[in-house]
Amino acid sequence: MTGLAAVLSAPADAAGQDQRRRRRLAFGLLAALVLGVGAGLATGSGGFSLAALWADLHGPDAELLIGQIRAPRTLGALLVGALLGLSGAIAQGLFRNPLADPYLLGCAAGAGLGVVIVLAAAALGGAAISLATVAWIERIGLVAAAFVGALVGVSLTLMLARGAAHTLRLLLGGVVVGVMLGAVSDLITVASPDALRGKQAFMLGSTSFLGWPALALLATGLALLLAMVRRFARALDALTLGEDSAASLGLDLARVRLALVLMLSLGTGLAVAQAGLVAFVGLVAPHLVRRAAPGAHGWLLVASAGMGAALLLGADVLSRALIAPEELPVGVVTAVLGGLYLVWLLKQRTAT
Repeated sequence: MTGLAAVLSAPADAAGQDQRRRRRLAFGLLAALVLGVGAGLATGSGGFSLAALWADLHGPDAELLIGQIRAPRTLGALLVGALLGLSGAIAQGLFRNPLADPYLLGCAAGAGLGVVIVLAAAALGGAAISLATVAWIERIGLVAAAFVGALVGVSLTLMLARGAAHTLRLLLGGVVVGVMLGAVSDLITVASPDALRGKQAFMLGSTSFLGWPALALLATGLALLLAMVRRFARALDALTLGEDSAASLGLDLARVRLALVLMLSLGTGLAVAQAGLVAFVGLVAPHLVRRAAPGAHGWLLVASAGMGAALLLGADVLSRALIAPEELPVGVVTAVLGGLYLVWLLKQRTAT
């Protein structure tokens, strides 16, 4: 009887342990977000400094420095990271591949092409392309072009794959569209070299131009996506069992995949349009959640959004503080950190 009781209690103990791990991760992410926001507010042109933050809060330029520059940038990094983490979890669940990232379906190449077209058109119109011009004069045009380009890229992928019925066709279609749109973008920059500088700034990623209007758009999109994707969490759980098993459970695979692709495109398009191409956040965030506290997709999706927010917050603080008063592109920081994590993960897998 004692052995039987131990066998029966084992699943309950395992479930309780998993729940405790998820609870610990949730509290850890919340603490990381609070600390990250505080660090972002304390990081200015002189690097990270709590004393400087105190002085700025009580100085005459507090509204400008904190309210209009650091606060929207810090909160914007949080929201962009959350969108990328959530989109990465959707992509990995959709393709049943832990190496899937939000840029697989051609949205990154489409966004880059949209930006290049706007910059080339401005150059042909006689405008001098510089980082300041890109930042302040053409910001709205670049954001709109990047978002539309991202949606066009995904639409072309869906057309090439003949819908969302087959994940392999979707994946191959995304690769083909990404290569083709990237080639068109390169041809335009060859014809209009002035557009290359702005394209490079966009491709490296930056949170330095995020303002309160952009935050309102990002927050609305994130809230909408979280509400929608929670309805498809059980469908993602079913997809992990395989297509045949999911279909036997009564799942309309084509409709579910199309809905997931649209949500993935919306989240990625919003993030890319506002902050450029930030690498590895969407790929690494779901990995870290699964390693720390695995669970069903209802938990994984929300936790991945929190993990992505914490990662991009940390990377944004590092990008501002490492070589202050100069800044590193945040996409470079995330690429280095993400690459180091994947190398460490590969060594762990090889050792076992």
